[in-house]
Amino acid sequence: MQQLLRTDYIEAVKTIKEAIQQSRYRAAKLVNSEVLGLYYAVGRYISSYSRKAQYGSNALRIISDQLQREMPGLKGFSEASMKRMRKFYEGWSGWIENRPPAVDDLDAVLGFPDYHQIVIRPLTVAEFTGEQLHDFLSVPFIHHYEILVHTNTLEERLFYIRECATHFWSKDFLIGQLKADLFHKGVAQNNFQTAIPDTRLRDKAMRMFREDVVMDFLHIPDPDDVDERDVERQIVENIKNFIMSLGGDFAFMGNQYRVIVEGEESFIDLLFYNRRLRSLVAIELKGGKFKPEYVGKMNYYLSALDEYVRLPEENPSIGIILCRSVNEKKVEFSFRDLNKPVGVATYHSSTELPEAYKNILPSAEELRKLL
Repeated sequence: MQQLLRTDYIEAVKTIKEAIQQSRYRAAKLVNSEVLGLYYAVGRYISSYSRKAQYGSNALRIISDQLQREMPGLKGFSEASMKRMRKFYEGWSGWIENRPPAVDDLDAVLGFPDYHQIVIRPLTVAEFTGEQLHDFLSVPFIHHYEILVHTNTLEERLFYIRECATHFWSKDFLIGQLKADLFHKGVAQNNFQTAIPDTRLRDKAMRMFREDVVMDFLHIPDPDDVDERDVERQIVENIKNFIMSLGGDFAFMGNQYRVIVEGEESFIDLLFYNRRLRSLVAIELKGGKFKPEYVGKMNYYLSALDEYVRLPEENPSIGIILCRSVNEKKVEFSFRDLNKPVGVATYHSSTELPEAYKNILPSAEELRKLL
C-alpha cells in the first residue's frame, strides 16, 4: 500500500515540480533563441551575396547539398530552408539592425561590415517591450516565416507572434488564422470592461474572444434558415476543431449541460473551461440575429454556474452568445447595468460568402435558375 505523504512532503513535491517545469521552459526558450540568432545570421550572410548577384544559379541548392555531405544528418538547411532564413533576415533587419550597437558591433557602425563571416548575436529590437521580445524569442522559426509571408505591417506581425507565444499555436493553426485574417477582426462585443474588475483577467478575456468565429467544418445548407441543434451537433462532432477555432486552451465539459435551480432544469448549449482564464465559459448558439432577451437568459445561466458549478478557486463564469448577425446598438443597450461578463459574436462556415459580396454575386438559387 502506497505510503501517505505528509503535507510538507506534498508541498515539497509541488515546489520542485514547478522548478523543473520552469527550468525546462527556460532551456527550450534559450534553444529557440539561439536557433533564431543562427538563422538570422545565416540569412544575413546569404542575402548579402545572393541579392548582389555574387552567387551563380542554383547556388543555395549546391551549398545545401555540400553541407549535407560534410555534416551527415544535418537538418534544417535545405535550399528551401535557407531561402526562409534569407526572408527572416530581410523581413526583420530594418528593426534588428537598427538596435543600439554593442561593443562588438562597432566595426559595422564605422562602415566596415564583414559579410565574409557569420557572427551569431542575441537578437534584440530596441522598439520592442520586454514582453514583446520575450514573445518574439519564444516563437519557432517556421511560425516567424509564415507570419512574414502573410502579413504586411509590424503591428500585424506582433499580434500573431503574441498569439503564438501565448496560446502555443501549431503551424497549421497559425496558417488557418492568417488566412482567416484574424488580426483585422475585432473583439467580440462585451461588457468585460465593467464586469471583470481584475485588469489582467480582463485583458486576457478581451484578447480571447473575437467578433467572428470561422468554423471550417461547419456545413450550413441554407444560410437563411439555420438549425441551431444541427450546428450544435456539428460542433460536438468536431469539438477539437471548434476549440482550435476559438484559440485553444478550452476543455469541453459538455453540450446541453444541465443546471438545476430550485428543482427546475435548464440546459446550456455548450460549456467549456478555459485554463488561462480559469473560468467556466458558457456558449449559447443562435440560428438568427441577436435578440436582447438572449442576454437575460445568459445572465441566469452564469449566476447558476457560479452558484452551483464553479469551484472556489476559479474566476467568475463568462458567457458568449454566438449569433448569425449582430446589431451593435441592441447589444450595447442589452449590456447596460449587466454585471455578469458576457460577449456577443457571430459565426459562419468558411464556405459562406462574406457579407460584402452577397449583393454582388448571384445566390445559389439564382445560379440554379440560370443553369
